Amino acid sequence: MGTADYKAQVERWGIQEITLKGKTEGNPFTDYTIRGVFTGKSETVEADGFYDGDGTYKVRFMPSFEGEYHFRAEGSFAEDAAEGDFTVIPAGKGNHGPVRTVNTYHFAYEDGTPYYSIGTTCYVWALQSDERISQTLETLKKSAFNKIRFCIFPKHYAYNLGEPRSYPYEGTPMDSSVLNTENFFAYTGKTEGNSWDFYRFNPAHFRHLEYCIGELEQMGIEADLIVMHPYDRWGFSQMQADQDDLYWKYVIARFAAFRNVWWSLANEYDLMAAKKITDWERIAGIICEKDPYQHPRSIHNCMAMYDHTRPWITHCSIQRQDLYKTTELVNEYRMRYHKPVVMDEIAYEGDIQYGWGNISGEELVRRFWEATCRGGYAGHGETYMSPDDVLWWSHGGVLHGESHKRLGFLHQIMCETPGIGLRPYEKCSFDETVAVPEDVMMSFAPVKDYYLYYYSFMRPRFREFYFDDTTKFRVRVLDTWNMTIEDRGICSGRFKIDLPGRAYMAIQLRKAE
Repeated sequence: MGTADYKAQVERWGIQEITLKGKTEGNPFTDYTIRGVFTGKSETVEADGFYDGDGTYKVRFMPSFEGEYHFRAEGSFAEDAAEGDFTVIPAGKGNHGPVRTVNTYHFAYEDGTPYYSIGTTCYVWALQSDERISQTLETLKKSAFNKIRFCIFPKHYAYNLGEPRSYPYEGTPMDSSVLNTENFFAYTGKTEGNSWDFYRFNPAHFRHLEYCIGELEQMGIEADLIVMHPYDRWGFSQMQADQDDLYWKYVIARFAAFRNVWWSLANEYDLMAAKKITDWERIAGIICEKDPYQHPRSIHNCMAMYDHTRPWITHCSIQRQDLYKTTELVNEYRMRYHKPVVMDEIAYEGDIQYGWGNISGEELVRRFWEATCRGGYAGHGETYMSPDDVLWWSHGGVLHGESHKRLGFLHQIMCETPGIGLRPYEKCSFDETVAVPEDVMMSFAPVKDYYLYYYSFMRPRFREFYFDDTTKFRVRVLDTWNMTIEDRGICSGRFKIDLPGRAYMAIQLRKAE
């Protein structure tokens, strides 16, 4: 029987890592297999392992239940299998398990705690210097963000022409001195000068990403991993099908046991000319087969929307399709796809030359509130010009804008929602956006329990209400930009709520006990 290193105890939804020594001849990434079987009273999970370099093989497991477990690790990587026993203890503070889809359009952690996504995009923050990564983590720690989108591969795009800290494969990159900084698009998709072995991974690259995912996990932030993307001068977007499949299996084996992982097959999939829909569907099949924990799965568009009705897609990850209408389309997407709608890209707060990166903080916060009151979720990004070309949207670091300061207030209001999630209310009038709890039956009858009215850029001096003669409501006026709450007491019958006549106001009505 082989010898394995592992922990005697691991918490529920934590990571048990089985470490073993094995063969090094040939190419261990492709020539040998390793697989673990983990058996407890309430579940049996099979998980692929991976080669981590220097003769070391690992298998990771995320237990979903407490109690005693037995494992067996076997495969062609070694002559003998390894077995052992360990105990799963209760989840620690802040550990609610992985995020799942609930109520058709919303999310909750596996322990039932509601999860209201307040996301940000920071494409290659994890491939920066140690100093900037530490700075980014400190910024995140002080923020309201509970999800961050970022890449496994490096990115080549405007303000992103430097080399990453590491590469995912053994080999050497093209000489970046040949880059035309005036026309970076000319090199997108060009691979001449690269020399990679797409069958030999660089384990140090992935170990570093695991460190970053683990740090996010400790802060309660979901790691929405963009596994593929088109902004590439290294050739990673043009790998062959067998190379893509090997990459995906390796990524899943390494990252799936982290409870905070989400899979985004691609950022702007429709710009990846080398991939067809059949490729994405094949990759989706790999994820569904190889991820034992069925983490959230999405695919993100540029111009052409993917068919989000596909059964493997757990939620919609959408980039705006219109210059003016962004989260106003959440209603339509909910009706079309019957899944959670996450508007991950609705343009960013900033002042760069591109239309997707120069809206105001006020407008970005408005779009967040529109998404929420229409039964969806929104994503943040920040793209302010900087002398060193360090923009949060890609590099991380520090935030300079105003929108991020207001998103914690929105999250607070979301957490006050009865049940899990909001939906647009069919009985609302033509000149306001009204949300009610998702649990309420779809009906034109009065809800009577909870309403959230959002007035966006409109500036009414008052609003009048009437539901019936008896129901009493606790009334609160919310200033969504200044983050204030004014309690207006109990009202019933016909009542009038005075407002300050400025934009971004909301009224919350909750049935009085």
